[in-house]
Amino acid sequence: MAQPTFVNEYTRPVQLNAATTALVIVDMQNASGSRNHGLGKLLARQNRLEEAAYRFDRIDQLIVPNIKRLLAAFRGVGATVIHVTLGPKQADFSDSPTHLRAWFEATNNHAGNPEHDIVPGLEPQTGEPVFNKVTIGAFGSTAIDNYLRTHAITELVVTGVSTNNCVGMTAMEAADRQYGVALVSDATGTCSDEMQHWTLTSFERLWGRVMTATEVIDELEASTSLERVASG
Repeated sequence: MAQPTFVNEYTRPVQLNAATTALVIVDMQNASGSRNHGLGKLLARQNRLEEAAYRFDRIDQLIVPNIKRLLAAFRGVGATVIHVTLGPKQADFSDSPTHLRAWFEATNNHAGNPEHDIVPGLEPQTGEPVFNKVTIGAFGSTAIDNYLRTHAITELVVTGVSTNNCVGMTAMEAADRQYGVALVSDATGTCSDEMQHWTLTSFERLWGRVMTATEVIDELEASTSLERVASG
């Protein structure tokens, strides 16, 4: 059944500009983004790794390559890049919120463990901030909002995993705080096509814009070209 789109007509337009837009990479960590650590290791031990084949295939074949493209584009025009990680600082998980503690323990995710590390190829460069959270959304337990406002950032391009949890929550929190937000359809992922589709479909209803990585890059670079022309 086709879904009604009348609400979408009222969604705020979001236009990307290199000077005011930040790339936000959410939770691209070994804990839930690697077959060999955390979730992947746990499922392999349980002989259930095939249940996460969609997730890990999408991460390896689509999400990481497209985030690399976005990183190159944002860094190339001097735009802001922000990394967000998830996991408690304490090795006994005592600083975990109740509803996430079992997940952190199961994936062995706390600061200092390899599971907490960002996946290879997406590591932060010098000067790029990393905000660590212990909540599903980044705005609930980090100083990201203060950083964005201090640096005059008004638009966010949000990528990472999982679309229906930490990525989507962070994007919606940002929209509620008046940022213009775009979710990148082919640089985000979760555990099924259905979860991915419905999260993106819901986001377009009043929250923000859904774009492909290519669309983001083209718009970002076009804004840079226009600035150069305007400055003579």
